[in-house]
Amino acid sequence: MTPGPAATVFLCGPRAGGNSDAAGLAFARGLREKGLAAQVVALRDERVTPCLGCGACLAPGHRCPLDTAGDAAEALFAHIRESPILAFAAPIYFYHVPALFKAFIDRAQRHWAVRFAAGAGDVEPPALPEVRVLLAAGRPRGEKLFAGALLTLKYFLWPFYRTLAEPCLFRGYDAPGDLASDVAAVKQAAGYGRDAAHGAF
Repeated sequence: MTPGPAATVFLCGPRAGGNSDAAGLAFARGLREKGLAAQVVALRDERVTPCLGCGACLAPGHRCPLDTAGDAAEALFAHIRESPILAFAAPIYFYHVPALFKAFIDRAQRHWAVRFAAGAGDVEPPALPEVRVLLAAGRPRGEKLFAGALLTLKYFLWPFYRTLAEPCLFRGYDAPGDLASDVAAVKQAAGYGRDAAHGAF
């Protein structure tokens, strides 16, 4: 797998055709309406072995022993480093992202070790557009419904010198097809994509 030419949209829900999928696909459509090539990557279709917390990546060289043939983590991280436009669409499970997305996030420990060892905590990030996030929750209420996920995503992106844009948040979409059947929500996600496309030019 190689990074797309302009944009990568990660679908981070375990259910194909779920509400976060609908948001992510509408976002990709918004990018394409502005003339950008948008590659869609469904995490559920990729093999990412969960981090074992072994600490091997803290040693010189920062090698992860899980980076073997068939494991997709490093190929997916290449999108984060290289795609000018980057987005993650995920559902909220128990006030956080689902397990398969968290497993991918945890594998970034190797990249955290690389940046930390370089003493680059205060280095300005490269001139890449902010990362877009679309989160869909079944609960219609909750002051901190998205807070945990957004904080994790902020620090997940830190090793890659990328920052978060203002997120696109959806509440009260629980059953399959809820978001896809809401014209206003789909329009909002597509508009978020069109807005993100401006950063590519």
